[in-house]
Amino acid sequence: MKLAVFGATGGVGTQLVKIALEKGHTVTAVVRNPAKFTLSSSEALHLVTVPDLADTERVQAAISGSDVALSGVGPSTNKDVTAASVPTRHILAALRGAGIQRFVAVSAAPVGPIPDDDSFLNKRVVYGLTRKLFAGIYGDLAVMERDIAASGLQWTVVRPPKLTDKGIGDYRTAIGGNVPRGMFASRAEVAHAMLALLTDDRAINNAVGVAR
Repeated sequence: MKLAVFGATGGVGTQLVKIALEKGHTVTAVVRNPAKFTLSSSEALHLVTVPDLADTERVQAAISGSDVALSGVGPSTNKDVTAASVPTRHILAALRGAGIQRFVAVSAAPVGPIPDDDSFLNKRVVYGLTRKLFAGIYGDLAVMERDIAASGLQWTVVRPPKLTDKGIGDYRTAIGGNVPRGMFASRAEVAHAMLALLTDDRAINNAVGVAR
């Protein structure tokens, strides 16, 4: 497939590009600062610099001809309380303009509901404390999810818990909810799951939990 990847210099975005290329896909990586892109050049990789995603025409031109789009866009610090919703709004406009229907984006587990069969620790401590401490971040991700759901596209949002830099192991997924007792997921696992969900009809117009 021909994939367009946004946020390709971030942790999840870099893994999206890396794993997609390993699987034989062609990738257009849309970046704001090419100096932060760490992967080697490849015939199947097209690096496109778009300093401002609000430049919808430029974004459309960059992703024209892509079959699907994936986004690793999100906050890099606790103060980035519009880092998910604002760029994603521009991405959605560009996707509609380019006629790209399938879109998968990364969100976070605290945006979703607590599983009924989750652990006492998660139910009573982890979710509540995390949501309180990072209310701005998760509030922005919730806005992003609502915008995606209202976009008219065939969308999927992936909700991991705490992210790590480990490799790909035996991670779990939960269609329509969070993974019970899921404490962490590696960025590589999240990217791997996002790519796998592109061809999973159960994930269309749904949230999917990803965790160890």
